Amino acid sequence: MSITQFKQTVTLKLDESSPVAVPLGTPVAVASTTSVERDDGVETGVWECTPGRWRRQIVAREFCHFIQGRGTFTPDGGETLHLEAGDALMLPANSLGIWDIQETVRKTYVLIF
Repeated sequence: MSITQFKQTVTLKLDESSPVAVPLGTPVAVASTTSVERDDGVETGVWECTPGRWRRQIVAREFCHFIQGRGTFTPDGGETLHLEAGDALMLPANSLGIWDIQETVRKTYVLIF
């Protein structure tokens, strides 16, 4: 078993940046990440996103802990969740919906495929 560690996640320099895949209006949010894909069906990393709205397309289960910023997630057919620094969230597989980031968000996450 290998151990994955990310140090100083608040200030960690992230590797990749790109606009979100399915933006809903302007501004178009830009997401940045640093991640490790393991051979046991798990991806973990640090993710940051600028303000904007878009559809969540990830079908994997996800646990995340918000370390900066604030926004909302409205699952399809569900009630809006208000999220801010210090909050944690467990999304079941196929949790599609709308992200709306009001203040740049940074989170650590684990995707389970």
